[in-house]
Amino acid sequence: MFKILDKYIIRKFLGTYIFAIGLLLAIVVMFDVNEKFDAILKAPVRSTVVDYFLNFMPYIATQFSPLFVFIAVIFFTSKLAGNNEIIAMLSSGVSFGRLLRPYMFSALVIAAATWVLGAYVIPPANVKRIDYMNTYVKNKRVDYGANIMLKVAPGEIMHMSRYDAATKSGSGFQLDLFDDNKEIKSRMTASTVKWDTLYSWRVYDYVIRDFDNGREYITKGSSLDTVVPFEPRDFLIAVNDHEKMTTRALDEYIERQRDRGVANISSFEVEYHRRYAVCAAAFILTVIGMALSSRKVKGGMGLNIGIGLALSFSYILFMAITQSFAVSGLTSAFVAMWIPNIIYGIIAVILYRRAEM
Repeated sequence: MFKILDKYIIRKFLGTYIFAIGLLLAIVVMFDVNEKFDAILKAPVRSTVVDYFLNFMPYIATQFSPLFVFIAVIFFTSKLAGNNEIIAMLSSGVSFGRLLRPYMFSALVIAAATWVLGAYVIPPANVKRIDYMNTYVKNKRVDYGANIMLKVAPGEIMHMSRYDAATKSGSGFQLDLFDDNKEIKSRMTASTVKWDTLYSWRVYDYVIRDFDNGREYITKGSSLDTVVPFEPRDFLIAVNDHEKMTTRALDEYIERQRDRGVANISSFEVEYHRRYAVCAAAFILTVIGMALSSRKVKGGMGLNIGIGLALSFSYILFMAITQSFAVSGLTSAFVAMWIPNIIYGIIAVILYRRAEM
Protein backbone atom coordinates (compact mmCIF):
# COMPACT_ATOMS: atom_id res chain seq x y z
CA MET A 1 0.00 0.00 0.00
CA PHE A 2 2.80 2.42 0.93
CA LYS A 3 6.02 2.94 -0.94
CA ILE A 4 9.33 3.99 0.58
CA LEU A 5 8.56 7.68 -0.14
CA ASP A 6 5.20 7.43 1.65
CA LYS A 7 6.70 5.76 4.71
CA TYR A 8 9.48 8.34 4.81
CA ILE A 9 7.06 11.31 4.78
CA ILE A 10 4.62 9.67 7.23
CA ARG A 11 7.47 8.93 9.65
CA LYS A 12 8.74 12.51 9.38
CA PHE A 13 5.25 14.01 9.79
CA LEU A 14 4.10 11.95 12.77
CA GLY A 15 7.51 12.05 14.44
CA THR A 16 7.69 15.85 14.22
CA TYR A 17 4.08 16.15 15.42
CA ILE A 18 4.67 13.94 18.47
CA PHE A 19 7.88 15.80 19.29
CA ALA A 20 6.13 19.19 19.01
CA ILE A 21 3.23 18.05 21.22
CA GLY A 22 5.67 16.65 23.79
CA LEU A 23 7.59 19.94 23.84
CA LEU A 24 4.35 21.88 24.28
CA LEU A 25 3.22 19.66 27.16
CA ALA A 26 6.55 20.10 28.96
CA ILE A 27 6.24 23.90 28.72
CA VAL A 28 2.54 23.99 29.65
CA VAL A 29 3.03 21.68 32.66
CA MET A 30 5.89 23.87 33.90
CA PHE A 31 3.76 27.03 33.73
CA ASP A 32 0.75 25.22 35.19
CA VAL A 33 2.76 24.02 38.20
CA ASN A 34 3.94 27.58 38.78
CA GLU A 35 0.39 28.94 38.53
CA LYS A 36 -1.17 26.32 40.84
CA PHE A 37 1.77 25.93 43.22
CA ASP A 38 -0.24 26.75 46.37
CA ALA A 39 -2.97 24.26 45.45
CA ILE A 40 -0.41 21.57 44.64
CA LEU A 41 1.12 21.98 48.10
CA LYS A 42 -2.28 21.38 49.72
CA ALA A 43 -3.34 18.43 47.57
CA PRO A 44 -2.11 14.84 48.00
CA VAL A 45 0.75 14.01 45.64
CA ARG A 46 -1.13 11.07 44.12
CA SER A 47 -4.18 13.25 43.36
CA THR A 48 -1.97 15.89 41.75
CA VAL A 49 -0.10 13.43 39.54
CA VAL A 50 -2.79 10.86 38.73
CA ASP A 51 -6.06 12.79 38.92
CA TYR A 52 -4.83 16.09 37.54
CA PHE A 53 -1.66 16.03 35.42
CA LEU A 54 -2.15 12.63 33.77
CA ASN A 55 -5.60 13.83 32.68
CA PHE A 56 -4.54 17.42 31.98
CA MET A 57 -1.88 16.53 29.39
CA PRO A 58 -4.17 14.66 26.93
CA TYR A 59 -6.72 17.45 27.30
CA ILE A 60 -4.17 20.12 26.33
CA ALA A 61 -2.77 17.96 23.52
CA THR A 62 -6.17 17.71 21.80
CA GLN A 63 -6.92 21.40 22.35
CA PHE A 64 -3.76 22.43 20.49
CA SER A 65 -3.69 19.58 17.98
CA PRO A 66 -4.51 21.76 14.90
CA LEU A 67 -1.75 24.20 15.82
CA PHE A 68 0.91 21.50 16.00
CA VAL A 69 -0.29 19.69 12.90
CA PHE A 70 0.45 22.90 11.05
CA ILE A 71 3.77 23.53 12.76
CA ALA A 72 4.90 19.92 12.16
CA VAL A 73 4.10 20.12 8.43
CA ILE A 74 5.79 23.50 8.04
CA PHE A 75 8.89 22.43 9.96
CA PHE A 76 9.74 19.12 8.33
CA THR A 77 8.56 20.07 4.80
CA SER A 78 10.68 23.24 4.89
CA LYS A 79 13.62 21.07 5.90
CA LEU A 80 12.95 18.70 2.99
CA ALA A 81 12.69 21.66 0.60
CA GLY A 82 15.86 23.20 2.02
CA ASN A 83 17.74 19.95 1.36
CA ASN A 84 16.34 19.86 -2.22
CA GLU A 85 14.50 16.61 -1.44
CA ILE A 86 11.15 17.99 -2.65
CA ILE A 87 12.75 19.02 -5.95
CA ALA A 88 14.24 15.53 -6.33
CA MET A 89 10.86 13.91 -5.69
CA LEU A 90 9.08 16.11 -8.24
CA SER A 91 11.90 15.70 -10.79
CA SER A 92 11.62 11.92 -10.53
CA GLY A 93 8.06 12.08 -11.86
CA VAL A 94 6.12 12.27 -8.60
CA SER A 95 3.24 14.70 -9.06
CA PHE A 96 2.33 17.27 -6.45
CA GLY A 97 -0.96 15.47 -5.82
CA ARG A 98 0.87 12.15 -5.35
CA LEU A 99 3.26 13.86 -2.94
CA LEU A 100 0.29 15.06 -0.90
CA ARG A 101 -1.03 11.52 -0.35
CA PRO A 102 1.20 10.52 2.63
CA TYR A 103 0.55 13.94 4.17
CA MET A 104 -3.20 13.34 4.06
CA PHE A 105 -2.80 9.82 5.48
CA SER A 106 -0.81 11.25 8.38
CA ALA A 107 -3.51 13.89 8.90
CA LEU A 108 -6.09 11.07 8.92
CA VAL A 109 -4.16 9.26 11.67
CA ILE A 110 -3.99 12.45 13.76
CA ALA A 111 -7.66 13.31 13.11
CA ALA A 112 -8.77 9.78 14.07
CA ALA A 113 -6.68 9.83 17.24
CA THR A 114 -8.01 13.29 18.12
CA TRP A 115 -11.58 12.12 17.55
CA VAL A 116 -11.27 9.01 19.71
CA LEU A 117 -9.55 10.91 22.50
CA GLY A 118 -11.96 13.85 22.40
CA ALA A 119 -15.11 11.76 22.07
CA TYR A 120 -14.50 8.87 24.45
CA VAL A 121 -11.23 9.05 26.42
CA ILE A 122 -10.79 12.64 27.57
CA PRO A 123 -14.36 13.35 28.85
CA PRO A 124 -14.16 10.67 31.62
CA ALA A 125 -10.64 11.88 32.42
CA ASN A 126 -11.95 15.45 32.63
CA VAL A 127 -14.29 14.38 35.44
CA LYS A 128 -11.27 13.69 37.68
CA ARG A 129 -9.36 16.74 36.44
CA ILE A 130 -12.26 19.13 37.03
CA ASP A 131 -13.05 17.60 40.45
CA TYR A 132 -9.42 18.24 41.42
CA MET A 133 -9.71 21.84 40.22
CA ASN A 134 -12.96 22.36 42.13
CA THR A 135 -11.50 20.86 45.31
CA TYR A 136 -8.03 22.37 45.47
CA VAL A 137 -7.87 25.33 43.03
CA LYS A 138 -11.20 27.12 42.49
CA ASN A 139 -14.66 25.69 43.01
CA LYS A 140 -16.81 26.24 39.92
CA ARG A 141 -19.51 23.77 40.83
CA VAL A 142 -23.11 24.96 40.72
CA ASP A 143 -24.61 23.71 44.00
CA TYR A 144 -27.71 25.85 44.20
CA GLY A 145 -30.63 26.71 41.95
CA ALA A 146 -33.63 29.03 42.34
CA ASN A 147 -36.90 29.49 40.43
CA ILE A 148 -36.31 26.38 38.35
CA MET A 149 -38.81 25.53 35.61
CA LEU A 150 -38.46 22.59 33.23
CA LYS A 151 -40.50 20.71 30.70
CA VAL A 152 -39.64 17.27 32.09
CA ALA A 153 -41.75 15.33 29.55
CA PRO A 154 -44.40 16.08 26.90
CA GLY A 155 -47.26 17.72 28.75
CA GLU A 156 -45.39 17.81 32.11
CA ILE A 157 -44.04 21.06 33.58
CA MET A 158 -42.01 21.14 36.79
CA HIS A 159 -41.34 24.15 38.98
CA MET A 160 -39.12 24.32 42.05
CA SER A 161 -38.52 27.41 44.18
CA ARG A 162 -35.01 26.33 45.18
CA TYR A 163 -32.70 23.33 45.16
CA ASP A 164 -29.56 22.60 47.18
CA ALA A 165 -27.16 20.01 45.74
CA ALA A 166 -25.39 19.55 49.09
CA THR A 167 -28.53 18.15 50.73
CA LYS A 168 -30.07 16.86 47.46
CA SER A 169 -33.30 18.55 48.45
CA GLY A 170 -35.55 21.30 47.16
CA SER A 171 -38.56 23.28 48.29
CA GLY A 172 -41.67 24.74 46.69
CA PHE A 173 -42.08 21.79 44.30
CA GLN A 174 -44.89 21.72 41.74
CA LEU A 175 -45.58 19.29 38.89
CA ASP A 176 -48.34 20.06 36.36
CA LEU A 177 -49.71 17.52 33.89
CA PHE A 178 -51.56 18.78 30.77
CA ASP A 179 -53.67 16.94 28.21
CA ASP A 180 -53.44 17.29 24.41
CA ASN A 181 -55.71 20.34 24.53
CA LYS A 182 -53.29 22.15 26.88
CA GLU A 183 -55.77 21.86 29.75
CA ILE A 184 -54.48 20.89 33.16
CA LYS A 185 -55.24 17.32 34.22
CA SER A 186 -53.30 17.04 37.46
CA ARG A 187 -51.17 19.16 39.79
CA MET A 188 -48.86 17.89 42.51
CA THR A 189 -47.42 20.31 45.08
CA ALA A 190 -45.01 19.50 47.90
CA SER A 191 -43.27 21.57 50.53
CA THR A 192 -40.05 19.54 50.17
CA VAL A 193 -38.61 17.19 47.57
CA LYS A 194 -35.51 15.01 47.81
CA TRP A 195 -33.53 13.42 44.97
CA ASP A 196 -32.42 9.81 45.31
CA THR A 197 -30.94 8.36 42.10
CA LEU A 198 -31.56 8.94 38.41
CA TYR A 199 -35.25 9.96 38.16
CA SER A 200 -36.32 8.84 41.65
CA TRP A 201 -37.66 11.66 43.84
CA ARG A 202 -39.34 11.58 47.25
CA VAL A 203 -41.89 14.32 47.98
CA TYR A 204 -42.95 15.40 51.48
CA ASP A 205 -46.21 17.04 52.62
CA TYR A 206 -47.67 16.62 49.18
CA VAL A 207 -51.06 17.43 47.70
CA ILE A 208 -52.25 15.95 44.40
CA ARG A 209 -55.19 17.58 42.62
CA ASP A 210 -56.74 15.61 39.76
CA PHE A 211 -59.20 17.38 37.45
CA ASP A 212 -61.86 15.40 35.56
CA ASN A 213 -64.93 16.83 33.83
CA GLY A 214 -64.99 19.93 36.00
CA ARG A 215 -64.54 18.01 39.23
CA GLU A 216 -61.50 18.08 41.50
CA TYR A 217 -60.15 15.11 43.44
CA ILE A 218 -57.63 15.80 46.20
CA THR A 219 -55.07 13.37 47.62
CA LYS A 220 -52.79 14.31 50.51
CA GLY A 221 -49.92 12.58 52.29
CA SER A 222 -46.77 13.05 54.32
CA SER A 223 -44.36 11.39 51.87
CA LEU A 224 -44.41 9.63 48.52
CA ASP A 225 -41.82 8.01 46.27
CA THR A 226 -42.29 9.08 42.68
CA VAL A 227 -40.54 8.97 39.33
CA VAL A 228 -40.17 12.28 37.50
CA PRO A 229 -37.94 12.26 34.36
CA PHE A 230 -35.38 14.89 35.35
CA GLU A 231 -32.31 15.08 37.58
CA PRO A 232 -30.25 17.90 39.13
CA ARG A 233 -27.69 18.04 36.32
CA ASP A 234 -30.50 19.13 33.99
CA PHE A 235 -30.72 22.51 35.73
CA LEU A 236 -27.50 22.83 37.79
CA ILE A 237 -25.19 23.56 34.86
CA ALA A 238 -21.56 24.44 35.63
CA VAL A 239 -19.25 26.29 33.23
CA ASN A 240 -17.24 23.18 32.27
CA ASP A 241 -19.86 20.42 32.43
CA HIS A 242 -19.73 19.99 28.64
CA GLU A 243 -16.12 18.80 28.92
CA LYS A 244 -17.18 15.81 31.04
CA MET A 245 -19.49 14.23 28.44
CA THR A 246 -18.67 11.82 25.67
CA THR A 247 -19.84 12.91 22.23
CA ARG A 248 -22.79 10.54 22.28
CA ALA A 249 -23.84 11.65 25.77
CA LEU A 250 -23.39 15.27 24.70
CA ASP A 251 -25.68 14.80 21.69
CA GLU A 252 -28.37 13.13 23.82
CA TYR A 253 -28.11 15.81 26.50
CA ILE A 254 -28.48 18.63 23.95
CA GLU A 255 -31.57 17.04 22.40
CA ARG A 256 -33.15 16.43 25.79
CA GLN A 257 -32.48 19.99 26.97
CA ARG A 258 -33.86 21.46 23.74
CA ASP A 259 -37.08 19.50 24.21
CA ARG A 260 -37.33 20.86 27.74
CA GLY A 261 -36.86 24.45 26.65
CA VAL A 262 -33.57 24.97 28.51
CA ALA A 263 -31.85 28.08 27.13
CA ASN A 264 -28.26 27.94 28.44
CA ILE A 265 -26.92 24.99 26.41
CA SER A 266 -24.86 26.96 23.86
CA SER A 267 -21.57 25.82 25.44
CA PHE A 268 -22.65 22.18 25.01
CA GLU A 269 -23.57 22.76 21.35
CA VAL A 270 -20.26 24.53 20.71
CA GLU A 271 -18.30 21.66 22.29
CA TYR A 272 -20.19 19.09 20.23
CA HIS A 273 -19.48 20.78 16.89
CA ARG A 274 -15.93 21.75 17.91
CA ARG A 275 -14.96 18.10 18.23
CA TYR A 276 -15.84 17.50 14.60
CA ALA A 277 -14.38 20.79 13.35
CA VAL A 278 -10.99 20.13 14.99
CA CYS A 279 -10.71 16.79 13.16
CA ALA A 280 -11.45 18.45 9.80
CA ALA A 281 -8.90 21.16 10.60
CA ALA A 282 -6.11 18.57 10.57
CA PHE A 283 -6.61 18.02 6.82
CA ILE A 284 -7.08 21.71 5.97
CA LEU A 285 -3.99 22.89 7.86
CA THR A 286 -1.93 20.02 6.46
CA VAL A 287 -2.68 21.16 2.89
CA ILE A 288 -1.90 24.79 3.75
CA GLY A 289 1.34 23.88 5.49
CA MET A 290 2.50 21.59 2.70
CA ALA A 291 1.65 24.12 -0.03
CA LEU A 292 3.46 26.94 1.78
CA SER A 293 6.67 25.09 2.61
CA SER A 294 7.19 22.74 -0.34
CA ARG A 295 9.06 25.38 -2.34
CA LYS A 296 12.46 26.76 -1.45
CA VAL A 297 12.19 30.43 -0.46
CA LYS A 298 14.78 33.11 -0.02
CA GLY A 299 14.09 33.56 3.69
CA GLY A 300 14.69 29.86 4.36
CA MET A 301 12.96 27.71 6.97
CA GLY A 302 12.58 30.60 9.41
CA LEU A 303 10.29 32.51 7.07
CA ASN A 304 8.09 29.44 6.49
CA ILE A 305 7.83 28.73 10.21
CA GLY A 306 6.98 32.38 10.86
CA ILE A 307 4.19 32.31 8.25
CA GLY A 308 2.99 28.97 9.62
CA LEU A 309 2.82 30.23 13.19
CA ALA A 310 0.96 33.36 12.11
CA LEU A 311 -1.61 31.37 10.15
CA SER A 312 -2.09 28.70 12.83
CA PHE A 313 -2.51 31.22 15.63
CA SER A 314 -4.90 33.24 13.46
CA TYR A 315 -6.93 30.06 12.92
CA ILE A 316 -7.19 29.40 16.67
CA LEU A 317 -8.00 33.07 17.34
CA PHE A 318 -10.66 33.05 14.62
CA MET A 319 -12.24 29.92 16.09
CA ALA A 320 -12.27 31.53 19.57
CA ILE A 321 -13.99 34.64 18.17
CA THR A 322 -16.67 32.68 16.30
CA GLN A 323 -17.16 30.51 19.40
CA SER A 324 -17.99 33.64 21.42
CA PHE A 325 -20.57 34.54 18.75
CA ALA A 326 -22.30 31.20 19.33
CA VAL A 327 -22.25 31.56 23.11
CA SER A 328 -23.76 35.05 22.87
CA GLY A 329 -26.47 33.80 20.49
CA LEU A 330 -25.37 35.78 17.41
CA THR A 331 -25.06 32.60 15.35
CA SER A 332 -25.61 28.86 15.68
CA ALA A 333 -22.91 26.64 17.15
CA PHE A 334 -22.59 24.70 13.89
CA VAL A 335 -21.96 27.84 11.83
CA ALA A 336 -19.59 29.29 14.44
CA MET A 337 -17.40 26.18 14.55
CA TRP A 338 -17.30 25.57 10.79
CA ILE A 339 -16.77 29.15 9.52
CA PRO A 340 -12.98 28.98 10.22
CA ASN A 341 -12.73 25.63 8.41
CA ILE A 342 -14.65 26.94 5.40
CA ILE A 343 -12.50 30.08 5.11
CA TYR A 344 -9.21 28.26 5.66
CA GLY A 345 -10.40 25.48 3.36
CA ILE A 346 -10.70 28.05 0.57
CA ILE A 347 -7.22 29.34 1.44
CA ALA A 348 -5.94 25.74 1.30
CA VAL A 349 -7.36 25.20 -2.21
CA ILE A 350 -5.86 28.48 -3.49
CA LEU A 351 -2.42 27.76 -2.02
CA TYR A 352 -2.46 24.19 -3.30
CA ARG A 353 -3.28 25.34 -6.84
CA ARG A 354 -0.47 27.89 -6.74
CA ALA A 355 2.04 25.39 -5.38
CA GLU A 356 1.04 22.85 -8.05
CA MET A 357 1.94 25.23 -10.91
